[in-house]
Amino acid sequence: MSFLEPDLIFDGTALRKGVAEIEGGRVVALHTLAGPARKVAGVLSPGFVDLQVNGGGDVLLNTTPTVAGMQAIAAAHRRYGTVAILPTVITDTPDVLDAVAEAALAAHGLPGILGLHIEGPHISVARRGTHKAEYVRPLDARTFGVVRRLRAAGLPVMITLAPEAVAPGQVAELAALGAVVSIGHSDASADQVRTLLAEGARCFTHLFNAMSPMLNRAAGVTGACINSTAYAGIICDGIHVADEMVGLALRARPVADTTFLVSDAMSTVGGSDRFTLYGNEIRVENGRLVNAEGSLAGAHVTMAESVKRLIEVVGVAPEAALRMATTIPRRVMGLEGGIVGQRVEDLVLLDDAWQVQPL
Repeated sequence: MSFLEPDLIFDGTALRKGVAEIEGGRVVALHTLAGPARKVAGVLSPGFVDLQVNGGGDVLLNTTPTVAGMQAIAAAHRRYGTVAILPTVITDTPDVLDAVAEAALAAHGLPGILGLHIEGPHISVARRGTHKAEYVRPLDARTFGVVRRLRAAGLPVMITLAPEAVAPGQVAELAALGAVVSIGHSDASADQVRTLLAEGARCFTHLFNAMSPMLNRAAGVTGACINSTAYAGIICDGIHVADEMVGLALRARPVADTTFLVSDAMSTVGGSDRFTLYGNEIRVENGRLVNAEGSLAGAHVTMAESVKRLIEVVGVAPEAALRMATTIPRRVMGLEGGIVGQRVEDLVLLDDAWQVQPL
């Protein structure tokens, strides 16, 4: 048994003074007072949880759909304080999705790999973003088979789809399997969105990006999301969403703690400044990932950078920002939050500039 005393502890809900009791490599309790403790400067927090990670460390899941690929991506993000990820496969051929699913099954239980996020191919061509149009298709039996296999093995699954790509009852069927259905890459109306929410969809993918905008006479997917009580991921890099729009959305949502951070990171995080997607080169330019036409193609940001930006630029309270990077994404996937029970290696220490420091 040992004790660790940081300046502050983020317990999963709030910042507090205290001492963490550690036994068997895990936090077993928090105390106001304890015996002799190792003192460390900074905020001790559960590590970050990212539910949308396409790649990292020069590995892209779509092109390396293996257990080793998932582990390399997770390891790249762990260097920046992200201790658990949903590896994310984007729109591709059915064979690629099958290969990723087999890898996810084989990786089940490995540290840092929570399950799988299937982002497409059942999306809107009009709002596909960098997803390849020729692979976009309606929700089909093959994808249902993949989700069933993953859920039967107990894997957490998130699936991003558009109302335009599903038939009545299909979202309810996915929800009944225990998959987290997330609405995204959609040009739908607010009414179409509300139909899916009524069927069991309970999340939105990267709010504001790749979705019909909020206009004065049409709320679109964006307005329907902000007005809903569903969960919503958001990219906070100052590029995908203007900082003032991030703050506006957080203030406008009817229920607190329903918006969480995602990186939407590509292989450049912890890797080189370019990679190939669908046979085309994607490169980092001034912090932006762009394709040959100069369009955004994923993100080059970490959860740690996103937390720092939320606090220092957007003006979100530190406790709320930390919940958006730890507790809320865990809750989305039905996982326990908080610091008690966490492995010591899954904690992060943040200095007064909100930078990750060695623990």
